[in-house]
Amino acid sequence: MSAPAPPFPGEREGAPTVVFDFDHTLYDGDSGSHLFAWLIRRHAWRVVLALLAAPVLGPMIAWLPTRRRGISGFVWIGTVGLRGPRTLDALIDRYVAADAEAIRARLLPVALAVLHRHRSAGDRVVVATGAPPELARAILAFVAHETVPVIGSQTGPRAGAVLVTRHCHAEEKMRMLREAGYEAIDVAYSDSTADLPLLVAARTPVVVNPKPAAVARFRRLLPAGTPILNWGCRERGGEPLASDEA
Repeated sequence: MSAPAPPFPGEREGAPTVVFDFDHTLYDGDSGSHLFAWLIRRHAWRVVLALLAAPVLGPMIAWLPTRRRGISGFVWIGTVGLRGPRTLDALIDRYVAADAEAIRARLLPVALAVLHRHRSAGDRVVVATGAPPELARAILAFVAHETVPVIGSQTGPRAGAVLVTRHCHAEEKMRMLREAGYEAIDVAYSDSTADLPLLVAARTPVVVNPKPAAVARFRRLLPAGTPILNWGCRERGGEPLASDEA
């Protein structure tokens, strides 16, 4: 039986707006890739198709200018034949329920503790992610017992599958936040250089679990003294937590 949600207070008047990225910030890994791998594994013919396409799509993913198209190819293989976003949402809920233990192990305890701290303070907390919003919502609600607003990539029927129609990424993430009423960002947590528009806009940016090669760029483009932390992603950079902090 699921544990009850913690008794957090409501948002207090004038509370700061706090934005969390999801992948590599609250979740150790790429949640969308894990979902679409599961969708492909549902049927042998999807697996065969993915294997046949891998020599073409794999190099596309490895090269930044074609990465989105390469990823979209695997997303198409995983969702071809689905009727629409509601069907995908239902499959997301099935995936999270079926893989709950593995997903729970990927959630970062330190990150959840920081999220709890903001919610306990009555802050205005939102998750903004490049993953489908139902995926982050389902993981946080079913696995972590968290209910927070989520803004994510929008999907729709295309080419006989369910594909991303609007990617919550980089500058587009900022536009989607503003459209949802999150105008001024007080605190932002993210691992990704793609979220530099968000981190630059925040009064208090916090970099967590960055790729080691990106640390110098963050230091160059963000204000001096910006925290660059590691919240438990072993292969990522950032200052590790002392045992008492953990």
